[in-house]
Amino acid sequence: MTVMTDPLEELRQRRARECRLSPDLALDSLAEATAFLRDRGLLTRTPDSSLPSLYEACHEDPYRPGTPGFGSWPATKWPWAAELARRDDVHALKIHRSKTILLTDETLALVDPICRAELARMEAEPESRRILRHLAEAGPSTADDVQAELGLKPKELKALRYPLERCGAVISREVVLHGAGEGRAHVAELARWDQAFPVPASGPGGMAELLAASVRAAVVASERELIRWFSWRWLFSGDLVDSLVAQGRIIRPAPGWVAAPAAP
Repeated sequence: MTVMTDPLEELRQRRARECRLSPDLALDSLAEATAFLRDRGLLTRTPDSSLPSLYEACHEDPYRPGTPGFGSWPATKWPWAAELARRDDVHALKIHRSKTILLTDETLALVDPICRAELARMEAEPESRRILRHLAEAGPSTADDVQAELGLKPKELKALRYPLERCGAVISREVVLHGAGEGRAHVAELARWDQAFPVPASGPGGMAELLAASVRAAVVASERELIRWFSWRWLFSGDLVDSLVAQGRIIRPAPGWVAAPAAP
């Protein structure tokens, strides 16, 4: 007797394994988390879509049960996102609709042409140009220095940073400033994309490449949510998805769903 299988259910089971959605596959160490990121190519910090999530794969009780924000992060494994971001081959960006997403070097190369184009676009915006020109002249600078040198209030700087980091024109990273004795402070350093990554990535990149890699990372996802994965909604279109399907780079296992093809 022939047993009928549901392709979508098989993909969901595969997603549960590869995205570590089952508690028996919980990440037990930072080394495992690093390997998980390398395997998927990208990880959101908190679960908010079909993209794989670092904290979801931890399967650990929250730091403060019943509270939102930081309190919902894993009780002991919450520092892993920052520790991963300190690696030279890991990049924490805000291009996931202003939320933190971790990328490998390979995935970073896919977003490189998009972020360079966004930098040029934002340089044409009068308000954004203030920060971008300042960074071009002064080099990567702490947020406090930018605020002081441009005569901005904290809320004004935050309002200017938000669209720049969201689209990838500017990135921020944590740096440690050492003071007298053993004193030190963790502060945010801002840099233009072309300062953080002076040499353009070689090879293919752009929205189509990024979308194909992201579907592979998720294994299977509702087609409706793809437009919400990244900040650049204007670069997304149904034709883009159709083209990737026609090329066999992603598949539609059921109406309204997309998935990564099975590995050969």
